[in-house]
Amino acid sequence: MRVGKVASMDLPVAPPAFDATTGSRQRRRVDRGADIAAGCGLVVLELIALAVIFGLWFLSGFELDPEKTATADPLWGYLAAAGGVGVVAIAAAVTAACVDAVVTVVTQAVMAILVFVIFMGGSEVQSHQDQLCRDVPTAARCEDSGQ
Repeated sequence: MRVGKVASMDLPVAPPAFDATTGSRQRRRVDRGADIAAGCGLVVLELIALAVIFGLWFLSGFELDPEKTATADPLWGYLAAAGGVGVVAIAAAVTAACVDAVVTVVTQAVMAILVFVIFMGGSEVQSHQDQLCRDVPTAARCEDSGQ
């Protein structure tokens, strides 16, 4: 026996775990930490986008000139932008579902539902305001709407 040489053992290698996937496509699963980070990061970005969209709508109703009356812009354009955020959430959920990122799928589905509720509520409010301006053109908030 030589001095300084360690004897090595040849251990058997275990076969890969059972995979029930059929076909050539192997099921790949994303790392759970990356999944949580992506889900939370997307939710934060989408909430910031919604805050900016509706913050701009809110600021459209301010006028610094005391002689003028301020009326907010119609919601339709802002609702379309919010709908775009919802489409991004749905696309992210579908993409995450392809790689089994469960947390991202759930968070993006919740965001899509939230945007849908905001969209439906906002369109109902704006439709009511539009109908009011058609029925009573002299009503408050109808002067500058061009109805």
